[in-house]
Amino acid sequence: MTTPRAFLAAAVLAGACASPPPPPAWTPRPDVAGESRLRNVRQLTPHGENAEAYWSWDDSQLVLQVRSRMGLACDQIFTMTWDGRDETMVSTGKGRTTCAYFLPGDREIVYASTHAAGDECPKPPAATPGVYTWPLFEYDIWKANADGTGLVRLTDSPGYDAEPTCAADGTIVFTSARDGDLEIYTMRPDGSDVRRLTSMPGYDGGAFFSPDGSKIVWRGWHPQDEAGLAQFRSLLAQGRVQPTRMDLWVMNRDGSDPRKITDLGGASFSPFFHPDGKRIIFSTNHENPKGRNFDLWLVNVDGTGLERVSHAPEFDSFPMFSRDGTKLVWASNRFASNPGDTNIFLADWVE
Repeated sequence: MTTPRAFLAAAVLAGACASPPPPPAWTPRPDVAGESRLRNVRQLTPHGENAEAYWSWDDSQLVLQVRSRMGLACDQIFTMTWDGRDETMVSTGKGRTTCAYFLPGDREIVYASTHAAGDECPKPPAATPGVYTWPLFEYDIWKANADGTGLVRLTDSPGYDAEPTCAADGTIVFTSARDGDLEIYTMRPDGSDVRRLTSMPGYDGGAFFSPDGSKIVWRGWHPQDEAGLAQFRSLLAQGRVQPTRMDLWVMNRDGSDPRKITDLGGASFSPFFHPDGKRIIFSTNHENPKGRNFDLWLVNVDGTGLERVSHAPEFDSFPMFSRDGTKLVWASNRFASNPGDTNIFLADWVE
């Protein structure tokens, strides 16, 4: 895939007779007051439910999950160019998928899917009235070529294996319920050498490596009393988890020195390192823990320097910096054309 920089270089060499490039697929959006770090905001997807858009290693593509358009009943994995073009489904179209990520070199992707357990969209477990929960479907982690061919199964344990991301050396970090709790593990790109990194009772997930691969940031919730732990285990046995209280943690890549870096109340999740390795961007509703308005915030890796980034009155989450640090991509309910729409947005990052 040609990068924007490579395209410009080719255009200069081709001279004035070259055909102009087609217009971008994005939709420009107005600035939101207070968002001084976000400039030239563009909407990359038109409507529906789109989330977890993550950059390729050369910053030329995005991989994401899509639902509620193209006739999809549940999430499937797509790729598209950095400007929203050439959207292509690369998962099987069966079951439900989530959490896709490019492997280094951008020739392969990993993602989680339920299709081994059935072609249909999995039915969510019964919910408890008044209790907001996330369903834990029968996901396994799969690897495929970037165009979706060559599918290989990497995990085969009962229950939940999902949320894979990877380091520059190809090491995959993921969340699994294989040991009776929701813990973080690593494995090689071929699924071998599985290692458990966390051991605190409760939920640990949504992990990402630092740019140099030396650290891991993740979201965690660890009940401190028997009643809270009993509720967590009861929900887990039903295939559910309650995400209303989560904080960010950082540890070394081997699982040593785990440290909680936020204690804000509410739910803090979807953390990602800034390319400088010193800051983390994440999403939280801590200003109104009972509300659904999540915003993007920055925090230093030691927990200091908390700074609000987004100010839209709607949901903003799943942020990821481009590898060169010049752009931010995230999912948001802002400017929705239909109630419940979540779209992918791109902005220039302002230091």
